[in-house]
Amino acid sequence: MLDIAVIIVNWNVRNYLADCLRSICAAATYSGLQVGIWVVDNASTDGTAELVADLFPHINLIVNEHNPGFGAANNQGMAAAAAAENPRAYFILNPDTVLGKGSLTHLVNCLEERPQAGMVGPRLVYGDGRFQHSAFAFPGIRQLLFDLFPLPPRLYESRWNGRYPRRLYRPDGEPFPVDFILGSSMLVRADVVEATGGFDESFHMYCEEIDWGWRIRQAGWEIYTVPAAEIVHYGGESTRQIPAQSLINLWQSRAQLYERHYGRFKTWLAAWLVDKGMGRKAAQATDPQLRRAYQEAAALWRSKNASDK
Repeated sequence: MLDIAVIIVNWNVRNYLADCLRSICAAATYSGLQVGIWVVDNASTDGTAELVADLFPHINLIVNEHNPGFGAANNQGMAAAAAAENPRAYFILNPDTVLGKGSLTHLVNCLEERPQAGMVGPRLVYGDGRFQHSAFAFPGIRQLLFDLFPLPPRLYESRWNGRYPRRLYRPDGEPFPVDFILGSSMLVRADVVEATGGFDESFHMYCEEIDWGWRIRQAGWEIYTVPAAEIVHYGGESTRQIPAQSLINLWQSRAQLYERHYGRFKTWLAAWLVDKGMGRKAAQATDPQLRRAYQEAAALWRSKNASDK
């Protein structure tokens, strides 16, 4: 039985994946844990699959002929790992990450010391070492206001915008409970995956980690951020290749999230705000593709309200 099965879903980030895999191997050796790696490639066209096969023949490689989405591909990787090795936990990891040497050790220790913890995540930093928010409160109306309208800059780092205080992320700080953690790096017990069914595959891209966090919390488990576990996360390396479509995907998934987890009035209010805010952004956009993306997002949320009448 493996201690950890690392699942990496990849789409056209060849230049980052090799460093990510090397860092996993180093962290696994340092930890003394039994670690296996599964890379699920979602129809990349940059030679990623060939790179993995050539440089890392010991790693399990799954090559999809089409892109089923982030959640579906992660579920695919976890199912393959379960069938082969029956791991105690799964580590969902983005390919544009680099693990600190002791990160796996700190994450596993948090799970072992806290039986009620179903999922844990690291402290994230950008490639240049700058602080990166690793966990968030569940989104609501206030967060939409920050995304759509100009508000006082000092509030963007506050709990009003779903952020946890930076002081909690000190490298010597204790693990602290959160609502959900960023989907770039999540260590989750196998029991939790089995109990919750993993990612909801109807979320093709974005918000799937929020939905899963919600269901994990509803099932009675807790979620923690572990500041001692540092991981570099470059961020958005796949999605920035298609910025307009990524924007549409994001707001489509957010609409689905609000419909699923909030009541009718809150969903109606959210849709009204998105319609107004996206209209404002479309009017200010200079890129015609982004302008159309804002307009499409507004129309999508308007249709949600129209269908509820």
